[in-house]
Amino acid sequence: MRQNAPQDTRTIQDFYHRTTNAMDRHVAGEQAVIGGKGTTSDPHVKDRDGDGSVDEDDEQLAREMTDRLRAAEQRAKDLANQKAPLKPDPPKKVVGVGSSASGQNKNGKSRADSAQDEDDETEADLELETTLDEIFKKSPVVIFSKTFCPYSKRAKGILLEKYSIDPAPHVVELDEHPLGAKIQARLGELTGRKTVPNIMINQKSIGGGDEIAQLDGRKTLIDKFKSMGGKRFTMKERFVDKSKKI
Repeated sequence: MRQNAPQDTRTIQDFYHRTTNAMDRHVAGEQAVIGGKGTTSDPHVKDRDGDGSVDEDDEQLAREMTDRLRAAEQRAKDLANQKAPLKPDPPKKVVGVGSSASGQNKNGKSRADSAQDEDDETEADLELETTLDEIFKKSPVVIFSKTFCPYSKRAKGILLEKYSIDPAPHVVELDEHPLGAKIQARLGELTGRKTVPNIMINQKSIGGGDEIAQLDGRKTLIDKFKSMGGKRFTMKERFVDKSKKI
């Protein structure tokens, strides 16, 4: 019998319970009473878009923000189901002293090491999705940037200085964030844009620095933002001294 079977079972079960507990906490924090496009006086209701009412926009955003966590939970559940309960190996597969080939996969790793790698990967996925959800809660407009990137600086200059957006855009400097590289890779998968800046409105990419500059130059930036953001924020051009070049 494989000696590490009890430990593997406990590891899978412990990880699955941690994952489902994280999901329970997330869902509990996101529960809201949806009243179509009306309002509610229930103090426990989450008004996610800050418009003073709990409506279909809130329902859609809550649903989208939990989809990724549910996917991570399902991956953890599938992994647990595949490996538990663990059955004894048939005698021909029992690895004796001095023999290791039968206990390794094609990459040279033992089955226990491979299982641990899969557990670590799933847990990292859950951490990444939770982090992204927390970022998107900060503001309807999120600017993923890097401090040293001139294109990011240009986009931030337009959005943060030339225009007044309320609530203000949330800026994430990926070169300073502990999960910056993973966030950028995940955004590439979600939006098709793998570079910075990446300006997101309601979790959808509007583009980067060039797109922002072009829309600003054509005086259509506000219209574009409003078409993607609806009533979740207000946007207007600040007073600009025409004697100075923006």
